[in-house]
Amino acid sequence: MDWQLSDDAQPASRVPAARLFEATPGHEPPVPVTGAWRPGDDPGDRRFARIGDLDTEAGGRVADAVLAFETWGRLNERADNAVLVAHALTGDSHVRGPAGPGHATAGWWEEVVGPGLALDTDRFFVVAPNMLGGCQGSTGPASFGADGVELGSRFPRVTIRDQVEAQRRLADQLGIDRWHAVVGGSMGGMHALEWAIEHPDRVGAAALLASNAATSADQIAQNTLQIEAVTTDPGWLGGDFYDLPGHAGPARGLALARRMAMLGYRSQHELNERFRREWQSSLDPLQGGRFQVESYLDVHGNRFTRRFDAGSYTRLVDAMSTHDVGRGRGGVEAALERVTSPTLIVGISSDRLFPVADQQRLAAGIPTSTSGSEPIVLESGFGHDAFLIESGRVGDLLATLLG
Repeated sequence: MDWQLSDDAQPASRVPAARLFEATPGHEPPVPVTGAWRPGDDPGDRRFARIGDLDTEAGGRVADAVLAFETWGRLNERADNAVLVAHALTGDSHVRGPAGPGHATAGWWEEVVGPGLALDTDRFFVVAPNMLGGCQGSTGPASFGADGVELGSRFPRVTIRDQVEAQRRLADQLGIDRWHAVVGGSMGGMHALEWAIEHPDRVGAAALLASNAATSADQIAQNTLQIEAVTTDPGWLGGDFYDLPGHAGPARGLALARRMAMLGYRSQHELNERFRREWQSSLDPLQGGRFQVESYLDVHGNRFTRRFDAGSYTRLVDAMSTHDVGRGRGGVEAALERVTSPTLIVGISSDRLFPVADQQRLAAGIPTSTSGSEPIVLESGFGHDAFLIESGRVGDLLATLLG
């Protein structure tokens, strides 16, 4: 999935493409080599947990791994009111709270998490970690190794299972033996499902929003193109691009990958209705002008290069591609049968990234699906991102699950 920015639900401003990489008065500052949070930056509301060395499924090792996380509410004496919120591909731990020092954007689920809301922080202790391999405080390619140099290409491949193992260690450190619920959308839904399968005794309830059990060939194909967009940028340098002074790294490739991804996050209907064939200015596209939808994609690419890291992007997209709960468990259906917690499964009618067929497979295979053998399908024109945009409707479903 992704977007995770509240203003992305609104029509984009008219920003000329030339501003993407200009650094002239009145324009954006130069594109940074990475949008990652770095030690020494303002931590904002982040906390940090050292979770030790983590050996990965693919045979690598993340040494002295760290997870950044944020919390809201208080853990009760019985430690049974904790809710884990797993973010999507390019999200982070900042689920709730204003933008400001340490946080480039406002919380991405402000209308779901908070006092009196579906994830009621007067009642629940909400924990949101930045996933392993991410770039907002958790160990990832932009993190420094023991030699004081960014890990870059030395950061190993990680999988959804590796990331859930990191979250398990965080739960242990926080004294949480069993989550009241694990909630996630898109890639976060992959984490929630892995929790429910691998640690069924530690999950009281699960919510899988616009997610899947195994990444399909179509989804892998889209992911492959995005990774290729980054790694074929001359500034990629094999993933070790951080130390060249004045160099923007693979910013153009990362911006292109983001623009490609946006086509999966939003529906055809929304793009056609919002932008039609409108021009970006008074200049006809036949005469050198641009269409509004082109500039909309440029805006997203521009923003993204300033808040994310190219190394993290390639590793996290790869983690989505390798997602398959049936690996080593006798197949997907056998794995789904291991889920014992009440599980909310929600699909989006217009989702062309993780279509409803993905959620139908989940509902048919999970014996504790709260809606039976069919998922709950939200009718929405917003596409995949509807699980973030339709916060009122999603919140109502979550509130029912949590009781």
